[in-house]
Amino acid sequence: MELTLFTDIGIIFGLSIIILLLFSKVKLPSVLGFLVTGMLAGPHWLGIISSISEVEELAEIGIILLLFTIGVEMSIRELWDIKRSVLLGGTLQIATTILLVYYICTYFGLSSATSLFIGFLISLSSTAIVLKLLQEKAELDTPHGKTSLGILIFQDVIIVPMILITPIIAGSATESTETLPLFLLKAIGIIVLVLASARWIIPALLFQIAKTRNRELFLLSIVFICLATAWLTSSIGLSLALGAFMAGLIISESEYSHQAMGNIMPFRDIFMSFFFVSIGMLLDISFFTSNLIYLLVLALAVIIIKSATAGLATLILGYPLRTIIITGLALAQVGEFSFVLSTFGLEYSLLDQNMYQKFLAVSIITMALTPFITASSYGISDRAISIVPYQRLINGFCAIGITAKNSDEKVKDHLIIIGYGFNGKTLSHAARNAGIPYIIIETNPETVRHEKKKGEQIHYGDASHEAVLKSANVDSARILVIGISDFVATRKIIDMAKCLNPDIYIIARTRYISEMKRLNDLGADEVIPEEYETSVEIFVRLLKKYLVPEEEIDKFTREIRANGYCMLRKSYSNDQDRSFNLKNELPGMEVTTFKVGEKCLANGRTLKDLNMRTRHKATILAIRRDNTTITNPDGNIPIYSGDVCIIFGKPEDLHKIRELFKGPSCDI
Repeated sequence: MELTLFTDIGIIFGLSIIILLLFSKVKLPSVLGFLVTGMLAGPHWLGIISSISEVEELAEIGIILLLFTIGVEMSIRELWDIKRSVLLGGTLQIATTILLVYYICTYFGLSSATSLFIGFLISLSSTAIVLKLLQEKAELDTPHGKTSLGILIFQDVIIVPMILITPIIAGSATESTETLPLFLLKAIGIIVLVLASARWIIPALLFQIAKTRNRELFLLSIVFICLATAWLTSSIGLSLALGAFMAGLIISESEYSHQAMGNIMPFRDIFMSFFFVSIGMLLDISFFTSNLIYLLVLALAVIIIKSATAGLATLILGYPLRTIIITGLALAQVGEFSFVLSTFGLEYSLLDQNMYQKFLAVSIITMALTPFITASSYGISDRAISIVPYQRLINGFCAIGITAKNSDEKVKDHLIIIGYGFNGKTLSHAARNAGIPYIIIETNPETVRHEKKKGEQIHYGDASHEAVLKSANVDSARILVIGISDFVATRKIIDMAKCLNPDIYIIARTRYISEMKRLNDLGADEVIPEEYETSVEIFVRLLKKYLVPEEEIDKFTREIRANGYCMLRKSYSNDQDRSFNLKNELPGMEVTTFKVGEKCLANGRTLKDLNMRTRHKATILAIRRDNTTITNPDGNIPIYSGDVCIIFGKPEDLHKIRELFKGPSCDI
């Protein structure tokens, strides 16, 4: 008994494990590893795999499951209410790429249909590679991360109309006996069926199935809905992939979409690996090596075209030059969906074997270069900014900036907040309530426009540029808080701010503890690592669950933050190169402020009466009264309601002192 397919699958998995392991060491994407696996095992190199057609059949299942999961993730509601950055940015990027490639291809003598189809292929970027790189660098929340994600989402959606249009531009959309109106009528009928199923039929069916609590039954039902819908669309002349996407949309509207996604994902990943392996098998190695220079030139042309069109879309969205360049270079490769679409081009004779080999080779080259291109994009953007003379281009064409009116009203002793995410909103709200003057700098023009209408002190600009920080009066600011996720921009902002104002107090957020040393070395006074704060918050919730008293929890958090941050600094600092810092040299000590209440017994008492050092083991370093600060106050100075006392001591002593300022019940 021959087990040809079984043997081939074993060979593919074994080779893939070795190659993916090697690729992970050099940080190359797994998609590229599967392509190389196919190249090695295929007939054009080692010739290990004998049943390429059977592998391609498995790959087709991968395409169906891929489109199904896209449909599940999208949902009809999200498609209807798509965001501006996705709709406008994605449309501009796709349209400009298709038009540019179309005119280039027709100039070199290709037919209009083939030129248009090649434009489709080149316009798509790799969602898998780009998102993986952004996630690894924790840059999904950055301006270039959000813009790239928006354009990629649009590309994931537009692949379905492209698949639908492909037979039409090839001139064989329907059978010879069918007319276009009949074809459109069928398509409309399918859409109506999908909407009706999503609204009434499938949710009710899945509810009954979920009630059985039978995992196998639920999984079989999901797979059946996917395959049945794909077969239905295929039977009337539409593609299997489109039917799978429609099935995903049906599932997405039910409350069981997340469970369905979790069940399908492992199968999708396995079958998609076969798809990329099958693509690698089709690449003719001898063709690749004999035309290497020509293919490299083509790949360079693709990278330039895609960088330019993605950058243009980002420019029109109103982002600054740095975001334009990084986003453009991030989307410069040909994506995995292009491989899916290329199979339809072969089927409908829009591509011949020679063009198909060129497409495969160029796509693989661009995907392989992506990690290196994105890593160099930061340096490229910095060099571009240094030589571009147009400030409007550097700051973005939607730059509203800090107007002349703001410059005339020169703000002093204020707070500058970089980034208007969750942290920025919280800080601005607290500053407004406390009467602290502040300025927000944000790179999203839509956010700036929306918040300005509400009267918020927010301005558009990239804070890593000197001109933007100067316009925010950084030279006279007291505190700068950086709440963005872009660690490269955070470094630049800290360095720039300290050069412009050496006395400014900088508080920076970072995702990882490993970034603390670099940011402190650049001049950040406080670095808040999310990893550490998350662990503290988890432990606080744990203590509350065990009914530990609030005072003890508060004492614990004060101590752990005072001692813990010192411990983190010591872990990456050497004694010989560490400059004096209060928290480094006096671990476990804090400086904090208390506002004197009107009914507190401390109101009207002198420092000698309070006897803070003897009774409470703390020292009042200064008193802030109205617009003046009394430094090193002597014992005869009284404290009045509204004064702010700056006090130095241990966290547990400062916690007890807080009671002095609460009300008439306090005991002095």
